[in-house]
Amino acid sequence: MQYLLLIYRNEAELSKMSPEARQKMSAEYGTYTQSIVQSGHFKAGDGLQPTSTATTVRVREGKTLTTDGPFAETREQLGGYYLVEAKDIDAAITLAAGIPGAKDGSIEIRPVMIYNK
Repeated sequence: MQYLLLIYRNEAELSKMSPEARQKMSAEYGTYTQSIVQSGHFKAGDGLQPTSTATTVRVREGKTLTTDGPFAETREQLGGYYLVEAKDIDAAITLAAGIPGAKDGSIEIRPVMIYNK
């Protein structure tokens, strides 16, 4: 089954990190990504630009409305994701626990819907 592992962190805290700390975190993500690629769990994944670049779209009464920024005001923002293949939720939890951002943010696990074609 495929699971989307959504990585949430506090952008304000991320922006306060020293260049050395950011480089260390980047290296940790590189190592983690290589490990899930090599294990066969990796399907896709990317980091996201800051929420200041986001646009939220809604359609109300046939009109398309856009708002700069993310929809929700929260302490943590979506910063990236991994799409993984895992045999069950327990395996997906193990994969999510290895993501460096789990140490100071949170990882949301969402099963991917399978549509019959």
